[in-house]
Amino acid sequence: MTQRPTVTRFAPSPTGYIHVGNLRTALMNYLIARKTGGTFILRLDDTDQERSKQEYCDGIMADLEWLGLHWDRVERQSLRFDRYRAAAEELKAKDRFYECFETPVELDLKRKKQLNMGKPPVYDRTSLHQSAAEKAALRAEGREGYWRFKLDLDRIEWNDGILGPISIDAASVSDPVLIRADGQILYTFASSVDDIDMGVTNIVRGADHVTNTATQIQIMQAMGGTPPDFAHHSLLTGPKGEELSKRLGVLALRDLRANGIQPMALLSLMARLGSSKPVELAHSMQDLIDGFDVGSFGAAPTKLDADDLLPLTRAHNQTLPFAAVAERIGALGVPADQAEAFWAVTRENITVLADLDAWWAMFRDGADPLVDLEDAPFVADAIAMLPPKPWTHSTWSEWTDAVKAATGRKGKGLYRPLRRALTGRDAGPEMADVMPLLQVIKAG
Repeated sequence: MTQRPTVTRFAPSPTGYIHVGNLRTALMNYLIARKTGGTFILRLDDTDQERSKQEYCDGIMADLEWLGLHWDRVERQSLRFDRYRAAAEELKAKDRFYECFETPVELDLKRKKQLNMGKPPVYDRTSLHQSAAEKAALRAEGREGYWRFKLDLDRIEWNDGILGPISIDAASVSDPVLIRADGQILYTFASSVDDIDMGVTNIVRGADHVTNTATQIQIMQAMGGTPPDFAHHSLLTGPKGEELSKRLGVLALRDLRANGIQPMALLSLMARLGSSKPVELAHSMQDLIDGFDVGSFGAAPTKLDADDLLPLTRAHNQTLPFAAVAERIGALGVPADQAEAFWAVTRENITVLADLDAWWAMFRDGADPLVDLEDAPFVADAIAMLPPKPWTHSTWSEWTDAVKAATGRKGKGLYRPLRRALTGRDAGPEMADVMPLLQVIKAG
């Protein structure tokens, strides 16, 4: 049976650059939409006008484009304030919005008192029962009202796409604040209005949003809408189970990009991490789409080791055809007639593409020889026996055969000191392939 097209969204706040935690949410929503031929919306949650910056909006879009997560349309919550105000009036008319006047200090004292009495720190709805005269008196004192949504005190239930059946007692949750005293529309409200208006059918987000989901389900229902299907993925930790939030600064997508991590390596890891399926390098976005199943993910915290991106990046880079790196290699100054041979020699010996720089520097300028003291006389004699240029693929075998005959050395004792003397490295490409590209041999 053909699955109906889904509508998903990624709704970052442009108050900073996105990191791997954000990417996990974006990728899951993207793959769900693409798997059904549906719609993927990039929705910028920029209702916080003070902290939201255009540079972060641009950065979010650049990161998603770098990864190949192309959205079908962009929405900005800052352009929808009139809609939120209209929705607020609708909920007021339905007696589901009420104005409150407690100060943060007063609320904190209430919470502490409830905790001391062994009760859950849930808002006591004092403001719900205040008369118009009492509220007018509070305004006269200079207090500004903020608005809460009045929850129906029933159980809120849904079948979560990852966590399974969820049931939350609304009486254990405070009526959420949806509009602050300064008029700012908060996420819980704006997101609920948008998800209904935009026809969102599926939402995947972090497990820290489970309580938000419960209240948003009631908000959507109060507006006459049908809540989407929800799934809450596990939260990421460090490789030892430590809290990841303190390390997210080094896991911003723009930094991973600058450090040479390949998009497909990053997507391959994030599309499988925390699921029952093994992490393996995908060769295309379609591979990721075809292999994605949100139900395969577990609820337990998921360990992320950024070092796991390196072997995936290495494996991806080794599959790249010359055409994909020709411009980069040309920028290094590699002669056009040597460029393809240079890539063939080095591709198996790099992790990130920036490693090509050091290889070309070695071929162009020569390497600082690595010569053990006891090998110094042998290496000096061998270097003196190098045949004249141009060197070819047969030069290495012809030279080492001659050195072997002259010195009696063979095996590792012959080849390793000569490799180290010419390349400054203990390992690397086949020396037969290296010799035609070597332009300078430095004396040891």
